[in-house]
Amino acid sequence: MGAAGLKQRAGSAGKAAAFTSAGELREVLDRLLRLVDADDQAGAKLRAAKVPHRFVFTDLGVTLNVAGAKEGGAHSIAWTFGEAKWTPMLTLEMDSEVANRYLQGKLSLPIGLARGQVRIKCAKPRAALNLLPARRELIACYRMLIEREYPQLVIS
Repeated sequence: MGAAGLKQRAGSAGKAAAFTSAGELREVLDRLLRLVDADDQAGAKLRAAKVPHRFVFTDLGVTLNVAGAKEGGAHSIAWTFGEAKWTPMLTLEMDSEVANRYLQGKLSLPIGLARGQVRIKCAKPRAALNLLPARRELIACYRMLIEREYPQLVIS
């Protein structure tokens, strides 16, 4: 194996699991949010947070907006890719590889912010804190989904 092969292996050795395309990212996130919406605890906690939020995945050009659904409806949360009917109180910008680590609970938000891997825009300073109670259930749903359907994304 030549020097180029060694360089390639060295470069990919520290690389985390990543999405292969914007389409795969959208598919996984849509399936995740369907699971969260169907989960009594996760969906209810996201709706109770009352924090419409936006994720911008900078490397793949995907924007996801999530908000609590109207009380008494069939759904706990609403989501859309691209523009939303609501204004987000919180926007998180990161690349898809960082998002995969974050959604698996492998990257804390403060660490991601400190390393410059995550950028945050917040209309109300407490908005991010209001989402914390739903984080554990969100991570559990994401891990279950990728372990079962997208094992290439699992980080051990």
